[in-house]
Amino acid sequence: QVQLVESGGGKVQPGGSLRLSCAASGSISSIYAMGWYRQAPGKQREMVARITSGGYTNYADSVKGRFTISRDNGKNTVYLQMSSLKPEDTAVYICAANPTGRGVEYWGQGTQVTVSS
Repeated sequence: QVQLVESGGGKVQPGGSLRLSCAASGSISSIYAMGWYRQAPGKQREMVARITSGGYTNYADSVKGRFTISRDNGKNTVYLQMSSLKPEDTAVYICAANPTGRGVEYWGQGTQVTVSS
């Protein structure tokens, strides 16, 4: 079992920045991929960014160039640096772990990000 706890959400003005953190209960060094998803009211959950154990990253088109995912295996933590935030980035951001490459098996509770003036 892997427990994931997100932090760092909040309210920010358009154009602002936030850094989200996802702390895992155990070692993440052997986890195939860690990722961030988001879900806005009335919308489906979507993948925002993911990073593999080898450091390969991929992003949703809507956040490319603005968001950066990283992982610190020593701290068992995954980060999402978000810049140039837009109102349409408003959502609950949820951390996820895909231990074997066969799909996400563990989800965090989520942290709210609100982009508004």
